[in-house]
Amino acid sequence: MSSLSRELVFLILQFLEEEKFKESVHRLEKESGFFFNTKYFDEKVLAGEWDEVEKYLSGFTKVDDNRYSMKIFFEIRKQKYLEALDRQDKAKAVEILVQDLRVFSTFNEDLYKEITQLLTLQNFRENDQLSKYGDTKTARTVMLAEVKKLIEANPLFRDKLTFPTLRSSRLRTLINQSLNWQHQLCKNPRPNPDIRTLFIDHTCAVPNGPLAPSSVNQPVTTLTKPTAFPSLGAHGPFPPGAAVAAAANAGALANWMAAASGASAVQAAVVTPAPMPLHQNQVAILKRPRTPPATPAIVDYQNPDHELMKRLRPSPSVEEVTYPAPRPQAPWSPEDLPLKVALALHQGSTVTSMEFHPMHNTLLLVGSATGEITLWELAVREKLVSRPFKVWDMTNGSVQIQALAANETPISVTRVAWSPDGNFIGVAYSIHLVHLYAFSGPNDLRQHAEIDAHVGAVNDLAFAIPNRQLCVVTCGDDKLIKVWDVQGRKHFTFEGHESPVYSICPHHKENIQFIFSTAIDGKIKAWLYDNIGSRVDYDAPGKWCTTMLYSADGSRLFSCGTSKDGDFFLVEWNESEGSIKRTYLGFHKKLAGVVQFDTSKNHFLAVGEDGQIKFWDMDNINVLTSTDAEGGLPALPRLRFNREGNLLAVSTADNGFKILANTAGFRSLRAMEASAFETKRNPVDSSLNKPVPGAPVASVSCKIERGSPVRPSPILNGVDPPKPTIDDSTDKPRPWQLAEILDPAQCRKATLPDTAGSSIKVVRLLYTNSGAGILALGSNGIQRLWKWVRSEQNPSGKATTAVLPQQWQPNSGLLMANDVSGVNLEESNPCIALSKNDSYVMSAAGGKVSLFNMMTFKVMTTFMQPPPASTFLAFHPQDNNIIAIGMEDSTIHIYNVRVDEVKSKLKGHQKRITGLAFSPKLSMLVSSGADAQICFWSIDTWEKRKSVALQMPAGKAANGDTRVQFHVDQIRILAVHETQLAIFDASKIECIRQWIPQDSLSAPITSAVYACNSQLIYTTFRDGNIGVFDADTLRLRCRISPSAYLPQGNQGLSPLVVAAHPQEPNQFAVGLNDGSVKVIEPTEAEGKWGLVPPSEAVNTSPSTTSNQTQEQLQR
Repeated sequence: MSSLSRELVFLILQFLEEEKFKESVHRLEKESGFFFNTKYFDEKVLAGEWDEVEKYLSGFTKVDDNRYSMKIFFEIRKQKYLEALDRQDKAKAVEILVQDLRVFSTFNEDLYKEITQLLTLQNFRENDQLSKYGDTKTARTVMLAEVKKLIEANPLFRDKLTFPTLRSSRLRTLINQSLNWQHQLCKNPRPNPDIRTLFIDHTCAVPNGPLAPSSVNQPVTTLTKPTAFPSLGAHGPFPPGAAVAAAANAGALANWMAAASGASAVQAAVVTPAPMPLHQNQVAILKRPRTPPATPAIVDYQNPDHELMKRLRPSPSVEEVTYPAPRPQAPWSPEDLPLKVALALHQGSTVTSMEFHPMHNTLLLVGSATGEITLWELAVREKLVSRPFKVWDMTNGSVQIQALAANETPISVTRVAWSPDGNFIGVAYSIHLVHLYAFSGPNDLRQHAEIDAHVGAVNDLAFAIPNRQLCVVTCGDDKLIKVWDVQGRKHFTFEGHESPVYSICPHHKENIQFIFSTAIDGKIKAWLYDNIGSRVDYDAPGKWCTTMLYSADGSRLFSCGTSKDGDFFLVEWNESEGSIKRTYLGFHKKLAGVVQFDTSKNHFLAVGEDGQIKFWDMDNINVLTSTDAEGGLPALPRLRFNREGNLLAVSTADNGFKILANTAGFRSLRAMEASAFETKRNPVDSSLNKPVPGAPVASVSCKIERGSPVRPSPILNGVDPPKPTIDDSTDKPRPWQLAEILDPAQCRKATLPDTAGSSIKVVRLLYTNSGAGILALGSNGIQRLWKWVRSEQNPSGKATTAVLPQQWQPNSGLLMANDVSGVNLEESNPCIALSKNDSYVMSAAGGKVSLFNMMTFKVMTTFMQPPPASTFLAFHPQDNNIIAIGMEDSTIHIYNVRVDEVKSKLKGHQKRITGLAFSPKLSMLVSSGADAQICFWSIDTWEKRKSVALQMPAGKAANGDTRVQFHVDQIRILAVHETQLAIFDASKIECIRQWIPQDSLSAPITSAVYACNSQLIYTTFRDGNIGVFDADTLRLRCRISPSAYLPQGNQGLSPLVVAAHPQEPNQFAVGLNDGSVKVIEPTEAEGKWGLVPPSEAVNTSPSTTSNQTQEQLQR
């Protein structure tokens, strides 16, 4: 629900309260869940109206939402139970115990038993803990105080305990203002109108006889803003003079929003068939008949009072809603502006467009006048990849391209853009084509879709996400704006401009998506994703080429344009009124061409003009400062800030560009550059990268479609299929080398203390979700817990190698020991899962599954008595009461802890279950088994979608434990087997990458896991080696030798399991076969495990020693 709808609920609540509709007030509070009335709650608790208390609470939380909610309901039900006992109503007490309190037995069986035993006492006060229980009234007061503390601490009640400050009768006031506005639009307004209904718009009846002059028709400029509005009363007539005070002529409609104008009626949007969902409640936007679209649209805007409509149309009311005020800005200093030249790089042709990666601040995409795009890593001054223009599909307008070639007309890049997540690149050209590239790593740029977009040039391109679907918006010389999905399917065509469309600016306010467009005749229009047409039609300053941009936080709108006479205009807009809020000064010369600008950090504007870059504070119309970047800039340089605003790319007159930086920008460039050079080794002969004829290579059946959300092409051992190299001898990338950690001094490590001196091998290892602890499960079924505490040496209290943790042990001396009676531990398959809040851990070791309290180590409950034994456990990501349990007999049980019942039993494997992983995004459960099979299940119906078998290397049997783990994108999934690492696209259920052990990492894999950001994969091997792989390419970044972290002379030691820190991507822990646990981090100087291996990387590491052709991969 939008913020305005939420505020409307508060206005209705105020109205109901003022009108004494008590029951309706509290019912709306509960049903909306916006305001928890503590006064009403207190009254019901103290009155002992328990059913009403719980009913009211249910509008805000449920018993199992979190530990605070559970405690709230427990305290209420316990009080109800004790009161029944106190009045000797045993029958009622038993009913409460069975129906209300039994739910808590799942989480604390001992407490439930103790409560049950109170039934056997003549007076429950004989229990020591209840000996101070007083009378009912006092007990309720004490309990209420405790419950209110829990409510205040419960995050579900955040911002719901305070009613907003409103003037009295605020809803009546707004209605009165609306009636005033309706009255001022009357063609024949009467001095004292008689308004008798709110069900229809007010109009004054036409009087008999000649129309008398009315003071209402005086010029708008003479009107004064009314100081107050009278209350609506019983919907009576306006007081005398109100019409005069509120009046304004209908010409005020001709500013920002012209939605109901005649022009809109002829500006239609042509919607083409596309598989996008349509809002179920789609209704007319304007107050005129609307023909339903023949095909679905992306988003629906339900009526003319929708949020965007309010913000885009004129603001006649004195209290009309406008954008919220911008967030307060931190004080700025001259150091915040990137004024000094840090780099000067040669592109080779005129730079026409630039765009920084949305997350990697030193990754710059450059488009040029020759149609070439280049990806630069500024920190090392290298071209990572370059793509010249070529047509991918010769059916896309080959005749037009041949005509251009015959006339020697160059094809240039008009716009380059990154998708918001940085996974796609869009390129618009001076011809009809748009290219989309999939980007999955610094050297991994692949053709994704070619779009025959417009007739003539494509002038601008931008990404948008209407209805949570990534789309590309384009405009062109054919006067059209079009919306495409990333597969190249067209969804909308917006018609209405009378000249070629120069630029577009997609944006959103809350859940409202819209597009601003500008044409070379100076017209600015705004479009929603529907078939109604333009909502805006007005002139930009200069009435020629104009670009529009929002500030980084989306709260302020700016435009910069040029007139045909060469005058420049930089302005900020008042969105609510469609007027210019301020015009910035500082342009002196008239120059031929179009001026370029950009915004930075919600504070600065920068414009390239007169061979220099000029800067403005957004709140000051005068130039703040300027720089010529040490000379060499064209008259109208192009420019672009990075996300942090500490780097500014500026085009130069010598076919290159410069990078300007502030202090922070210089610091980041130097830090990355130093890190890159420190890890480099001697160059290796490039001939090593060539495949040896006749060399044996393992094959794998991996396929991928262009439509896959994952996008990488099939890869084996991290090697791309052959592709063209960049012939640029002046910009050859420096050689990349594998980082190898051979000595203990080359990394940081810590061995966790073990007071018991356990030598039982570690078979499962977890970090706590808070990142402050590590949990290890031994093959004997006993779990050990280590916790880091806050200290001067470790102020964060997170896991670190700098400080040793404490091995946690409760005062009772209990061990977290699983029931292993009658279990052959050599044949058991211990399993473990941790709750999201780190309060409970669930584990088994061949016997029953036990639920442990992490503080007391007490067993709260047990379930799933073997046979068959449980072999893998996974909490449902959206419901902690649902657990997926893999079994020894190859089935998967979907178990509800709350009701102690198996809801579904999934069958699809041939051997025991060894891995489970959930993806809420895909509504999918993925399972793996000792049969080397991977099954994909729907979590909505628990039906199997598909199963695939791992492609085993020659001579290897299809058996052994297989683990699965989802990437943070919840689409890619890592499958780990002793013979391989494999990446699957779960949306397509296809393997897309595979790595097989060889050379220095040829031992069987024992465990592997994604780093917390899914950019690395930590992999342990039976011979003690640890490999750190790039998760996108499965290329080896770093090898950690056993000599770097294992004591000398222990040849039999090896890591069996690996776990990744949940917040620190470069920290991991390994559990060894001698029972020890080690935490490992890179040195502070390095800060990370090697560098990202480029596609052209040359070395003898296992990730690059085998190569295959596309044909081999598809066998």
